[in-house]
Amino acid sequence: MSNQIAANRYAQALFELAQEKNILQTVSSELELAKRVYESTPELGRVLNHPKISDAQKREFIQKSFGDAISETSLHTFFLLIDRKRIDILVPMITTFQALAYEAQNMAEAVVYSAKPLTEQDEQQVANVFAGKVGKANLVVKNIVNQDLIGGIKVRIGDRIFDGSVKAQLDRIERELSTGTR
Repeated sequence: MSNQIAANRYAQALFELAQEKNILQTVSSELELAKRVYESTPELGRVLNHPKISDAQKREFIQKSFGDAISETSLHTFFLLIDRKRIDILVPMITTFQALAYEAQNMAEAVVYSAKPLTEQDEQQVANVFAGKVGKANLVVKNIVNQDLIGGIKVRIGDRIFDGSVKAQLDRIERELSTGTR
């Protein structure tokens, strides 16, 4: 079974369990935390995927690492992935789970590229403006700083891109000037 198919199955099962227990938001934020930790700490992935470290040691490591920061449901999901030798699908599973959770809550993730970091107020304003444009009740804003944009913002929500950056405007003007349409 391919990794993405397995990730989808585990994500769907966890999603249904979280909905049944009415802890969807809790599990969602815990998994987001785990994903950030996993992606920002390469040593964690090496330990969890190392064949000479026993499953019991990996479980203990997860227990000590996350401790009380995550619920029993999330913790047991990690243990299940370790026991079934599927810890390599952790990040794709979390990504799929997040997509399912956002859809169930009529939310979406908006990746906002800007020349400088956005304030919380700026992020909230972007969420308010673009939520209606994509037909969602709320947006979760992730800000990525890209100084090549010069100014303005570029917003990606799913497969839609809204580009209001200065760089994009300059590129449009350059194309128009070079084709003589201006």
